[in-house]
Amino acid sequence: MGRGSRWAGWGAGPAGAGAAGGPSRAFLGVALVASAAVTATLAADGAYGKAAVAAAAAVYFALRFVGALGRKRDDQS
Repeated sequence: MGRGSRWAGWGAGPAGAGAAGGPSRAFLGVALVASAAVTATLAADGAYGKAAVAAAAAVYFALRFVGALGRKRDDQS
């Protein structure tokens, strides 16, 4: 058993997390909508620091959803 085959772990080369292609567009869309809803709820409650963190998550999921961030798939040129 080679050194790398003993423990692949998360993000450890081709056997690590994301080896199957990463999250689906459906998952990213749900995560985007959910984080935007959390942002609005927290802002309405006056928790602006927490709302800013949720807004950053919404921006991240939006960038992943449109394909501006993350690993490019073979079918995307």
